[in-house]
Amino acid sequence: MDLYATHRRLVSSGSPLEPEIGFSRAVRHGPYVSVAGTAPIAPDGTTTAPGNVYAQTVRCLDIAEAALREAGARLEDVVRTRVMLTDATTWREAARAHGERFAAVRPACTFVEVSRFIDPAWLVEIEIDAVVTDHTAPDMIGW
Repeated sequence: MDLYATHRRLVSSGSPLEPEIGFSRAVRHGPYVSVAGTAPIAPDGTTTAPGNVYAQTVRCLDIAEAALREAGARLEDVVRTRVMLTDATTWREAARAHGERFAAVRPACTFVEVSRFIDPAWLVEIEIDAVVTDHTAPDMIGW
């Protein structure tokens, strides 16, 4: 049995770009989960809420959270987020959506401006990293 394969789990969102590009929406390897750059794609394949950074951020987070859950992680396991925007002056709109999910978790977070995404209607993409812990184990802080 391939030990590597038993510790690696791929999560698909069903995007037609996954096999074309050769990526997964998320990958879990042991306790580590990485969610790929997640765009505001509606279930019908169109862009969610054109021109609305807040609504697009919510959609990105919805998709990413679903991938985390499928990988066996929770929002509380998130240790880092990256929010990429095509216009950094709209950061507060994205931050509002981010804060609604992560106010209690407070992961390390970076906001960056990029020149554009694959689809010019996308205003934001989000990446997430998580470390799944045993939620029943006692808190190890202070060791």
